[in-house]
Amino acid sequence: MTFAVTILGAGSATPTLTSHASAQVVHMGSDYYLIDCGEGTQYRLLEQKIRPGRLKGIFITHLHGDHYFGLFGLLTSLSLGSRTEDLLLFGPKGLSEILTEIFRQSDTRLSYYLNFQEIDAENPGLIFDSSLFSVSTLPLRHRIPCTGFLFREKIGERNLIKRKILPEMSHEALRMLKGGQDVMDGGGKLLYACEEFTTPPAPPRSYAYCSDTIFRPELVPYLEKVDCLYHEATFRKEELPRATKTHHSTAGQAATLAKEAGVGKLLIGHLSSRYTEAGPSLEEARNIFPETYFAEEGQTYTI
Repeated sequence: MTFAVTILGAGSATPTLTSHASAQVVHMGSDYYLIDCGEGTQYRLLEQKIRPGRLKGIFITHLHGDHYFGLFGLLTSLSLGSRTEDLLLFGPKGLSEILTEIFRQSDTRLSYYLNFQEIDAENPGLIFDSSLFSVSTLPLRHRIPCTGFLFREKIGERNLIKRKILPEMSHEALRMLKGGQDVMDGGGKLLYACEEFTTPPAPPRSYAYCSDTIFRPELVPYLEKVDCLYHEATFRKEELPRATKTHHSTAGQAATLAKEAGVGKLLIGHLSSRYTEAGPSLEEARNIFPETYFAEEGQTYTI
């Protein structure tokens, strides 16, 4: 199954000519899920040739504008495109009231059902579960309630060894083998052993998104062994007092969290607009956690 993340925007609150507000698309199989929706997100979707109509759900971390000011336009554009499929929307308390008032004042009537589910930032846990993956919340700490998201792939089916498949094997027998079951005849005699005709499924993958947050060692148990972690790195170490005051993290702190959690790869973003290049932030992080990369806008990362 496809499991990848496309970075639409990795900038911070103040816009620049070279970065866009926070937004990412998680590809799960043939479905798309949007994390955060900063200003201009729908244009970024079009630029990356991702049809907005294919979105199945949207996850909003918190109510600072650079993380959700693009939501109103996107939801309206989906309606103008005559969308009829339900759309999941997960977000913090207050988002429903904001959307309701905007739609009331603009006399907007959506062509689809917007299934809003409020997130409790103080009580992390499972918020979405499908046959392919699950999404749980992460307890971030910012100036206002803020939630991270953890996408976990479900364990897949076993892999058939094609050269061993026999012509007389039925579709039902193959289905049972892929599901980890031995196949018996009517009398209970073993016909095909699962271990003989299949190999184990690939280990399930995981992706964590930690947007605006102060450095939180408490996140380590939630992030342990995650394959890929995106973590904000708004400031560098010389700006640590400012990072603490504004409830943000430094590049080194993001790397420290990645190292302590034993993650596979770290993507850093949300760099302050005061920095004209990402190199020094990347170097600061790599000195602690070598498998660190800058979340490059327009780039798709396979998990």
